[in-house]
Amino acid sequence: MNKKKRMNGSDRAIELIMLLLVLLFVAVVLYPLFYVVVASLSDPYAVYAGKTFFWPSGFTLEGYTKVFREQSIFQGYINSILYTTVGTVVTTALVFTTAFPLSRREMPGRNMIMIFYLITMYFTGGLIPTYIVVSRTGLLDSMWALILPGGVSVFNVIVTRTYFESSIPQDMLEAAKIDGCGYLKTFWEIIIPLSKPVMAVMVVFAMVAFWNDWFTALIYMSDKSHYPLQLALRQVLVQSQALASALSGMDGGYAEANRITELIKFASIVVGAAPMLIIYPFVQKYFEKGFMIGAVKG
Repeated sequence: MNKKKRMNGSDRAIELIMLLLVLLFVAVVLYPLFYVVVASLSDPYAVYAGKTFFWPSGFTLEGYTKVFREQSIFQGYINSILYTTVGTVVTTALVFTTAFPLSRREMPGRNMIMIFYLITMYFTGGLIPTYIVVSRTGLLDSMWALILPGGVSVFNVIVTRTYFESSIPQDMLEAAKIDGCGYLKTFWEIIIPLSKPVMAVMVVFAMVAFWNDWFTALIYMSDKSHYPLQLALRQVLVQSQALASALSGMDGGYAEANRITELIKFASIVVGAAPMLIIYPFVQKYFEKGFMIGAVKG
């Protein structure tokens, strides 16, 4: 009895230690995000002086005012929502329709095709050849330049293919084949309904990638009205830094312009990251389940 009590007490102590470690890890991960939010609401001089830790010092909304005063920010939001929505749908569809045939053992040459895909993970044509292809196909200054060149992620294909092979009963697919279901009907009526967890993973991956992508738009888009949010925010920050440099010769001008630049920098991070941070908790349970099943089993 005493041994059992000691074991129970030991288990509780271990659980407490693990809980404290998890809380410490969460604090380490979340504090930088929290600090950026606090800094965006604080006077930059107070931030430089180290007076801002857990609460805004010299509370101000000037950074957000400067950011949202730019018309390009609202247009950037609309563009990013459009690009993210269309890109997520297209990318997820391409990944699923690629992974399903590769998961079928009866497909001839599937191993060679998979090797071909794997090579592209390590070797690419390079930026200039890719730009030439995008230009020659007439995709410049369109959202398809952001979607089609990288529409199929090999990593996502591998995860999805592994999920199909390990989590969907092969007997069910064989039974569907005996009942006269073709590959298309099997894919639509069996594979898709049973693949919601891994589909959630692919959706989250695609959403985050498209929402945060600014470099691709910088390369392929010259029309500012087509800029996504991240690139529009970058332009606002660059303009603010240029203004600070132009005012460097004036008494007090550089300091004030630099203060505004810092406010815009922190506010831009919050404005750009907030939508994904709001959406993620609603899909997190599907994300964790689908990723672990698709990447570990088999």
